[in-house]
Amino acid sequence: MKISRSIISVAGLLALGCASASAQQVTGVPGSPAATTTITGQQLPPPEPNFGGVIKEKASESTAWWAPRVVPPKGAPNVLLIMTDDAGFGAPGTFGGVVPTPALDRIAARGLRYTNFHSTALCSPTRAAIITGRNHHSVGNGVVGEISTGFPGYDSIIPIEKATIGTILKENGYATSWFGKDHNTELAPQIRTVA
Repeated sequence: MKISRSIISVAGLLALGCASASAQQVTGVPGSPAATTTITGQQLPPPEPNFGGVIKEKASESTAWWAPRVVPPKGAPNVLLIMTDDAGFGAPGTFGGVVPTPALDRIAARGLRYTNFHSTALCSPTRAAIITGRNHHSVGNGVVGEISTGFPGYDSIIPIEKATIGTILKENGYATSWFGKDHNTELAPQIRTVA
């Protein structure tokens, strides 16, 4: 059973959100705590903005300034990624399983389907590939965390420069969360088994 037959193109998702907003969108008074802005997403994390206030010797002569909060552009899509594994005969009907799932069918019909994803032999490596859009070895997940090793591609550590879709969306102002199994983190050294 494959974990999923879909893969997320993070650049494609962000392009969808930015397609409706080719120019930067700023709301509120610049420098105020309520100001927001959109970013292009070309550099993540985005560079820190220059301080726009004034600092003098006395606080009474200084002007406070807050960096605008990064938000998705108007019209940006909501992103919902559902992954199931080890479903066996309980696979949902949305992508060809035997269990009727009308609610999931409706959600899938209104969104995008990426159908050229190839799973690995294990759950964690497949999950690492789908949440990063990269080969599972290049993101340290050649095996599940319990049997990780100190060798490249097998340490169960996703490098910061190979961010997950959640990290990329968060840096672009999305509110993100992960519910359910999270089997893609390094185990504490005393728990890890050594072959």
